[in-house]
Amino acid sequence: MTASTMAPIDPDARPPRLPEARGALSEAVLAALDRSPLGDAASPMLTAAVGAGRRSTVDPFGEDLQLSLYLCYEMHYRGFAGVDPGWEWDPELLRLRGAMERHFLQALRARVPGGDDVDAALAELLVEPVDGQGVSHHLRDRGEAWQMREYVAHRSIYHLKEADPHAWLIPRLRGRAKAALVAVEFDEYGGGRAEAMHSRLFADLMEELGLDPHYGHYLDAVPAPMLATVNMMSMFGLHRSLRGAMAGHFAAAEITTAPSARRMAQALERLGAGPRAVRFFTEHIEADAVHEQVLRRDVLGDLLGREPELAADVVLGIQATCLLEDRLGEHLLSCWDAGRTSLRHPLPGR
Repeated sequence: MTASTMAPIDPDARPPRLPEARGALSEAVLAALDRSPLGDAASPMLTAAVGAGRRSTVDPFGEDLQLSLYLCYEMHYRGFAGVDPGWEWDPELLRLRGAMERHFLQALRARVPGGDDVDAALAELLVEPVDGQGVSHHLRDRGEAWQMREYVAHRSIYHLKEADPHAWLIPRLRGRAKAALVAVEFDEYGGGRAEAMHSRLFADLMEELGLDPHYGHYLDAVPAPMLATVNMMSMFGLHRSLRGAMAGHFAAAEITTAPSARRMAQALERLGAGPRAVRFFTEHIEADAVHEQVLRRDVLGDLLGREPELAADVVLGIQATCLLEDRLGEHLLSCWDAGRTSLRHPLPGR
């Protein structure tokens, strides 16, 4: 493990660069983003891509669609170096995003059990199997340093903007649910202290592992299974009609984080990482145990008390989170068991 002795790097010091295309859809989006949103050249590219995005033959979990969705969503976050911010609300880009979203959402709904029993869906998350064999178990018990670095590179696509997708939910809630969610987000953003923001703690972890902590640096290397988990959050957060799904996702994430964070802290300690690397996970052990209760009781309780018709969407958010995390875990472990990188491009020094 590598320890940093220099002043912390500002992960937001430079905007991310556009990645390479992974197919016809992402090629069209990237070609458009390289132009002005008001130009005549970009519109035909995106119009053709809208048709492609609607085709059932496009893999909803594949590299091309997931990167294309990520590019569209990122315009609502930090954007990309050299890309006109006017693309955020360009009608043609939004049409394409809508077509891809419908394809992705339909695939998620088709692959989860569904239902409207929120208590039962949450109860399944509260019981951990004694013989758990997930990614955090692997890294704690026998993971190698290169596998830990890969895992952190994967997660950087979300954790360097941790809590931002969930912030979209705030204006979509009312009363006790809104106040409770803001309280959770306040903790996620470091209680008002920039150096304690969870995104900053993750950047510290990356530095300690010898990884580049700049926002979006590993986008080209991260494959579709990781992009899908972040795209799900953005999709749920940006659509008021999916507010129940976003609340369900957030609750599921907080319930499952504390146990896995404990294992990740143990993994880093076993690999010789210092306190600055471990802190990101130790911070989540206690914080997310509290957040779990707040989200279950105050956010979901109040939301469903006001809008009981959202129960099926809450269940969707819970189940879709588990589905995509399981897909990511299967990808990581199958690659590592075979002795190969889980990234599209291996990290330097691998």
